[in-house]
Amino acid sequence: MNAKTAKTALLLTVILLAAIPLSAGGNKKKDPERAMLERMEAVPCGAKEKGVTGLGTVWASAGITHVNSDEKLCPQYEVVTDDMEYHIRPTDTKHPIVLPVGKEVVFKIKKDRMYLRVADGDDQKMLAYAVVAEKPANSDTDAQDSAPKADKPE
Repeated sequence: MNAKTAKTALLLTVILLAAIPLSAGGNKKKDPERAMLERMEAVPCGAKEKGVTGLGTVWASAGITHVNSDEKLCPQYEVVTDDMEYHIRPTDTKHPIVLPVGKEVVFKIKKDRMYLRVADGDDQKMLAYAVVAEKPANSDTDAQDSAPKADKPE
């Protein structure tokens, strides 16, 4: 019976080892990427106009052409990963949440939106931002390396 018990234990071990890789690969969820929030700028993103602009031709003939326009500024952030550099703006322009510059963020990109949160922050809610520009992070060093050299060997 000792040999039969050993065969049974070996068979169960083989079945268990064969089942582990199959169950581990079944639920693949992509982990969010990490990046640094490098800087924030206030960029123009529209204008608020007050006055009589809609009826311009009618009121212009009467001499009423005064329009107050204030340029609206929106926060634009630069998010840098090892490979890419993203410029993002909040989708909620009326109540944008200010992000802490210099902190690490966790993000996912879906179409033209970046969903991010501060990595060590208390709020675990992913905030939506519009991606307005992206470029490779190493484009500056590549441009310097591929530039023609001034001194030529003779």
